[in-house]
Amino acid sequence: MTAKSLRVFLDTSVLFAAVLSPTGGARKLFHLGEAGVLRLIVGPTVLNEADEVVRRKAMASRPVLAQLLEASRVEISSAPTAIQVESARQFVQYMPDARMLAEAICAGPDWFVTHDKEHFLNEGPSLRLAFSVGTPGDLIRSIKDGFYLP
Repeated sequence: MTAKSLRVFLDTSVLFAAVLSPTGGARKLFHLGEAGVLRLIVGPTVLNEADEVVRRKAMASRPVLAQLLEASRVEISSAPTAIQVESARQFVQYMPDARMLAEAICAGPDWFVTHDKEHFLNEGPSLRLAFSVGTPGDLIRSIKDGFYLP
C-alpha cells in the first residue's frame, strides 16, 4: 500500500454512477476509500447536486449515497469564493462546472475524477491543472500501474 493516500476529488457524475452501479469503477473508488487507499473529497456543490439528482432519478437509492459517503469517510471541501469560481472559468466556461472545478482546486487533490466528457475529459490535457483529470477507470489503471494494492 502507498505511504500516502491519493487525494481524489469526485464530481457529481461519479457519485451518481457509484450509487447506481455496485460493480462499476465509481463504486470501486468508494471501496478504495473505505480501505484507506484513497482519500475521497467532494465539494458542497457536488454533494448538493448529487443529492438532488438521486432524489429526482433514484429516490430509493438515497440511503446508498449516504452509506457510501460515510463508509469511505468522504471529506467535504470548503466552498470557493466568487473570485475562485471566476478564476476556474478560464478552464471551463459552463458555470456549474466552473464552481465544481473551483471546489476541486481549493481541495488540492491529486486527481479530479469525472464522467463529464464535454467539459472535462475531452479538454483534460489542455486544462493544465495541478492534478490529473480522468474517469474512475483511468484512476484505477493508474493505481494498478504505479502502486501495490492489498
